[in-house]
Amino acid sequence: MKRSEYNIVVREQSNNLYGYAIRFLRNEEDAKDIVQDVFEKLWLNKKKVEFGKAKSWMFTTAHNAMINFATRKGRIKLSDEMGKYDSSFTKVSAFESNQVVDRAVAILPPVQKSVILLRDLQGYSYKDIGEILELNDSQVKVYLFRARKKIKNQLKGMVELV
Repeated sequence: MKRSEYNIVVREQSNNLYGYAIRFLRNEEDAKDIVQDVFEKLWLNKKKVEFGKAKSWMFTTAHNAMINFATRKGRIKLSDEMGKYDSSFTKVSAFESNQVVDRAVAILPPVQKSVILLRDLQGYSYKDIGEILELNDSQVKVYLFRARKKIKNQLKGMVELV
């Protein structure tokens, strides 16, 4: 990959990569660090990475870095955090609804979380997600189904509290 191609890829993918990282990590500074690390790694590996595959390579690198980072920091909690809400939750504004959905997504296992963020929030195809996460199309569909089902169950539990 040439310098001009590197600049094009960084310019075109920086917002998508940052959006993915911030939704996954739920922390601006950590997301910026991950994105910066991905750009650095891409620069260091520019001779190995083909221009056409740079997007997939960056998202795969970011995904792996976020999993490692979150695991090291103990920020991924797979326990049922939704049980912390009490029945005094009566009026739900759009902002509060988004917070509830964000919380439901945040407690998903890492691969399911990545699949749902990439598909439903970033709009990537099953094929692109498979390349990014090194899964086949069937696995992507299964993880997406399971993630949506878990979110639905979490939200159903929240509605019962209201």
